[in-house]
Amino acid sequence: MFRDQYKRLGDYIHQVDVRNRDLAVHDLKGLSMTKEFRESTSNIVGVDLSKYKVVNPGVFAFDTMSVIRVHKVPIILNTGNVPVIISPAYITFVSNDENVLDSNYLRMWVRRQEFDRYADFKSDAAVRGGYGWDELCDTLIRIPTIEEQRRIVAEYQAVEKRIDSNKVLIASLHDTAWAVYKEMFISSINLSDLPQGWYYGTLADLGDIISGATPSTEVPEYWQEDGIVWLSPADLSREGTLFMRRGAKSISDKGYKSASTRLLPKGTVLFSSRAPIGLMSIAAVDLCTNQGFKSIVPRKEIGTEYTYYVLASLRDRIANENTGATFAEVSGSSLKLYEAIIPTEDATRRFSELVAPIHRYIDSIECENKVLKDMLGLLLSKLSE
Repeated sequence: MFRDQYKRLGDYIHQVDVRNRDLAVHDLKGLSMTKEFRESTSNIVGVDLSKYKVVNPGVFAFDTMSVIRVHKVPIILNTGNVPVIISPAYITFVSNDENVLDSNYLRMWVRRQEFDRYADFKSDAAVRGGYGWDELCDTLIRIPTIEEQRRIVAEYQAVEKRIDSNKVLIASLHDTAWAVYKEMFISSINLSDLPQGWYYGTLADLGDIISGATPSTEVPEYWQEDGIVWLSPADLSREGTLFMRRGAKSISDKGYKSASTRLLPKGTVLFSSRAPIGLMSIAAVDLCTNQGFKSIVPRKEIGTEYTYYVLASLRDRIANENTGATFAEVSGSSLKLYEAIIPTEDATRRFSELVAPIHRYIDSIECENKVLKDMLGLLLSKLSE
């Protein structure tokens, strides 16, 4: 139906190469697998940033090598209002004419799963290997009229804006919950003279600290699509939600028992104990985790909410103090020793009564965002229809 609208992309884009020669731009970014700019983790001490490429608003950044490693093509459009800098190893390019190929429409096209699959295929088939500039230029994409492009972009951006506004609301709700925690357990408390019934303990006094484990991958019946949720830290990193109720994998009853791990009950506070240390969430369902977690099953009189905020207040310190020679990891025995204030049951119950409704509201908004993200995926998939 749209065969006549498919065009060679290279006829509509060209490379640009703007260097940070005057060192005017300091915001160094990396390119993420979610096709967004991310904070760079590179050590730039002593690095000459004048050689780095400037990505001005409206310019694309392209990592040509990731498709070989992770089967995705990070192509990111700078949709912000200020320039950033990226590694000189990346390619930067722009649309030849915004009235012929809208950059935001192209951004949508390269975010499609179908585009990644195509690039992965071309990468394997390429003589030199990889999906580089020549392969990108030879890619055929559907380019409808500019009016249709802008209508499609407007629909997509309306959903994106709703997601972004929800994220702002979630951040505000998190701030509110933190303010309640600080008011009840920090600013209003004389730490040298705790209220009656309160005492200094450790994280072990909050509940049972449970290590995860991985069942054998060689036994097919240990893994099943509709089984028990089984989490890895990658699931927390990808989902980034307060409550976890699903992961990339699930296992059978026999599977989690074979790993000598425990089925963690709803309300367990999940804590990633391997790099990156300190990713946190709360189990919204009974689930299991791999060995990248040290989770706390809270005592009934302590509660999930208090356990979560105590552990969250310590996570930066825990991460900084548990960097191993090979990789960062915190052991269960060391985690148990971190000091924590243990209030009375009345105090933690009052805190839960105030914070639990905030958490439920956050959860409802995060669930809405999941639906909206699915809608974005649907809009992307319809581009070629």
